[in-house]
Parts: sequence; structure tokens; C-alpha cells
Amino acid sequence: MKKGLVVYKLYRALSYGVSPLIRLHLRWRWFLGLEHPLRWPERLGHPSQPRRPGPLIWFHAVSLGEGMIAIPVIKRCIRRMPHLNVLMTITTMSAFEVLSKSLPSEIILQFSPVDIPTSIHSFLDYWKPNAIVLMESELWPNLIMDASRNGITLALLNARMSKKSFKYWSGSVLLPLISLMLSKFSLIVPLSTEQGIRFQLLQAPPYIINFSGDLKYVIEDFGVNERGRNNIENLRLQLTQKQQQPNIMTIIVPRHLQQGREIARKLEKEGQNVLLRSQYEKFKPGTNIYVVDTLGELRQLYTLTPIAVIGGSLLPGLSGHNITEAAAAGCAVLTGCHVGHFSHMVLEMQRSNPLSVLQVSGKLELEKALLELFTNATLLEARGRAAKEVFFSLSCGILEKTWSLLNFHIFSRLSAEESKSLRL
Repeated sequence: MKKGLVVYKLYRALSYGVSPLIRLHLRWRWFLGLEHPLRWPERLGHPSQPRRPGPLIWFHAVSLGEGMIAIPVIKRCIRRMPHLNVLMTITTMSAFEVLSKSLPSEIILQFSPVDIPTSIHSFLDYWKPNAIVLMESELWPNLIMDASRNGITLALLNARMSKKSFKYWSGSVLLPLISLMLSKFSLIVPLSTEQGIRFQLLQAPPYIINFSGDLKYVIEDFGVNERGRNNIENLRLQLTQKQQQPNIMTIIVPRHLQQGREIARKLEKEGQNVLLRSQYEKFKPGTNIYVVDTLGELRQLYTLTPIAVIGGSLLPGLSGHNITEAAAAGCAVLTGCHVGHFSHMVLEMQRSNPLSVLQVSGKLELEKALLELFTNATLLEARGRAAKEVFFSLSCGILEKTWSLLNFHIFSRLSAEESKSLRL
């Protein structure tokens, strides 16, 4: 612990020293359009909304993916504890664009403060959260240590640590620091047994590590407005009509929407007939590629296709993508071998039913698998049905277990503190 405190003090001093550079960096990102044009000061801990009276829980997620897994948990918490105030923070513009339109009105949405002492202090001093629930891998020293110093309860949900990060933190210099940080948590819920072992090796107290399942299995269908739903139904009708023709429609959903136009231009140069989702136009004669350059519609779009090839898994370094949304839609799920922290999910589903997920090693195997699915309707139906059944089997009970853990380790403590303050 002493060595950990020494390393933390060095980190804190360094973060003080580079604070002016970080502020300049945020200004530069604002100039480039990477930060919100009006609300970027929130990144420095300056609030834009009032703090309501009563207990407040702060849920922090970085991007849209982490935000989406937090929503079902937040809704369950509000349903069980209606008097609870919930603050949710995100970092990316894409998360803000979707969540600001989709979150229930009672949830306060802000951009998260950068991990420099002044920003964290300003943020905590204004919002005064009773507890902080971090999603997946957000382990920032100033945030964690300042929260602990202020008596704020900490929890880490769907906790994960990549191989690269684990190697980084387990080195002789940083291991005392991460051990100190993890000791400040009241609850860590890893998304898999392998991840739980990694946190134990980083010296997290064993009694705070509990399992409930991967929250990616309980992502809700939200973020699509009425216009979007109507347009997807129109797409479904158009695709039904196209089935009478021999050509195949390929739907491409880039991870970052700004890549959509670049992909479309490249494909058009290669002679493909491409349509962009953001144009909301009907298919033209000969259209064979549909590029989705909008956010928050992936789950709905999966319902349009019998086959889903999950990107980011066919090449090393991209770490795969979430396969549960495709499985929930009843798609035949194909993925590559480079699945990163989604490997446990692939294994879980394959163990439940080998037909639920098909892994291919490269282009040739992918082509062979697609050809087999296109020419074998029985196999296509079996794979889609297996994926859907396994998804619902694995998702069962996760949300209730997560709530029970939060209630026992976090909310019961808040209730005890409230009762004590009332007696005083």
C-alpha cells in the first residue's frame, strides 16, 4: 500500500503538471469537432445541469457500447428505488448523440471529466455522488482515489482487462498502484471467469469479486426514432421484393459512422451500386450494397438479414465486436478468430450449441461458409434458431443478479447511511 501511494502521488503530481496541455488538447479537439461545441467544458468538471436534492448514483461509461449495457441496470435501479437520482456520463460524441435522445428524462446526462485533479475535484464537489458505478474498464487513479477520500462507494460492472492492459498494470512499477486502486472498490463484477482471475492477479480483494454474467446479453432495443422504425420497415419490404431477383444485398455497418461515406466512395469506384442509410432513399435498380452511416440502429438492422458477419474479427488488432445483438435477431452468426475480449462470449454460445456461432479463419473459409448457407436453407434456419435460443438462455437472470449485487454491496449501505442521518 505504501508503494502504491508513492506511485499515486507521482501520478497526481504529473497529472497536475500536464493539466494545461490537456486543456489545450481539449480545445484542439473542440476545434476539430471531436468535442461537443457547447458542452465541452463538462470535460473539465463544469456542470451544465442542476444537481437535484437527494441521493445520487453516478454511472460512468465511455462510448455508446458501454452506455447501452448500463441502461438496463440504471432502469432496474430506478424501478426499485424511485427516489434515486441518476447521473450518467459518457466520453464520446457518438454516445452523446444517441443517448441524449433516448435516455429517460429522469437520467442526467453529462460528459465525463478528464482525470486531472482540478476537473475531478470540481465534478465531485458539485455532484456529490453517494456511489459511483464504472462500466467495464474505466480505472482512473485521480477519480478512484478522490472518490475514496470523500467516502464515495465504488463499483465496477462488466469489468474487463485486456491482455495488453493486464500486462501494463501487472508490471513491477504499476502493480502497487492498481492494487491500491482496486482495494477502494466495494464491488467488482467481471464479465467472465477469465477476467475475474485477472483482477485477482492484480490483487483485487477476493471478497469483492462477484459474478452475474455479461451485461452485453441484456442490451435493450432503443435509440431508433419513429422515422427510423418506419424506414426500417420500408427496407424490409424492399428487401422482400428483391428476394425475387438473383442478386444479393450486402448491408455494411461501419463502427464509426464517419467512415460510411469513405467506404461508399471506395466501393463506387470499384463499380458497386451503393446507397447510404443517411440519405433515406429507396433502393435504386441494381443497388447491391447498403452502407449504414447512422447510429443506434444496429439491433433493428440485424432483423433484416438472415446472416450476420461480425466485423473486426477477421483481421488481428481489431478485437472483434459484440455478437449478441445478431444472435438476438435470429441471424446465422459468423465471426473471425480475432475476437479479443468477446472470446468468452463465443465459447459460451458454442458450448451451449455449436450451431449458434461459426468461426472462420479468413476469406476462403468465409466464402465457403456463406455459399453453404445461401444454398442450404435448412442449415441457415438451424443456425439462426440456435443463435436466438442460446442468446435467450444465456441472458436469463443476468439483470436480476446484477441488481442483487448492487443492492447488497452499494444500496444497502446508502440506506443505512440515510437511516443514521435521520436518527441524528
